[in-house]
Amino acid sequence: MSFINVDKFVSGSIDMHLHPGITKGPARVDVIEAAQQAQQAGMKALVYKSHSYTAAVAALVNRMVPDIEIVGSICLNYEVGGINVHAVENAVMLGAKVVWMPTFSSANSINMMRAQGFPAKGEGFSILDDKGNLVPDIAPILKLIKENALVLATGHISPQEIFALVEEAQRIGIKKIIVTHPTDKEFMEKVLTLEEMQQLAKTGAFMEFTIIGILPNEFCHHPADLVKVIKSIGAEHCIVSTDLGQPQNPIPVEGMRLFIATLLHHGITPEEVELMVKKNPAALLNLE
Repeated sequence: MSFINVDKFVSGSIDMHLHPGITKGPARVDVIEAAQQAQQAGMKALVYKSHSYTAAVAALVNRMVPDIEIVGSICLNYEVGGINVHAVENAVMLGAKVVWMPTFSSANSINMMRAQGFPAKGEGFSILDDKGNLVPDIAPILKLIKENALVLATGHISPQEIFALVEEAQRIGIKKIIVTHPTDKEFMEKVLTLEEMQQLAKTGAFMEFTIIGILPNEFCHHPADLVKVIKSIGAEHCIVSTDLGQPQNPIPVEGMRLFIATLLHHGITPEEVELMVKKNPAALLNLE
């Protein structure tokens, strides 16, 4: 067994996808603990993601924990009114930098989440109308994302929705796009093929992979298979995050350390790690 100094990769890294609780409650860590632990590990930034609350919590934690950037985001789920431009406007005022399309409220995801025991309410909805066009309420949100140089993340929507969204976003000049969970069938009824991921990556979109998919107590996919996918897309088109914060899983900062060590063990190079955990996320968040 070779010993790898993972700390040098964790230091300066950015986790663009984690789920701390407002209070410790059902989460493994609360929003302050997550920031403190990442700061102690020398990480550069965290993006707090919630399926309900918005950017206000991140704005407050940013004032309380020094030497690390805490970034707010918003998920366009039922909890914020769905495809709600007013909620996005409010998030922007509070400093949010990432706008996620529907996650648990997506028609492509809601039944899968219920099957895993999440108490997701409602029927779920698509961002496309019956003719396959983006619903009108998407346009003003994309306009806000463009005007404020925000990151657009696809959430749990279907491949058809992803392609329609990315095409329109890029048509109006949005350059910072993340495709969330492109391979995780446990979250979504329909996921992207490798060829579709490669096609989207060529347009400039980033594929985001998280450690949830390879944890033995979660979905238990083999890390070597993930490495093959990353290699076939190119690390320059990928980011890796943790998606952690759940009570049954490692704390996010340890998840980042474990994810990096696992990827290195299975053939990702140090240079590719630097791209996926530092350079690419920093460019997306304007933190170079």
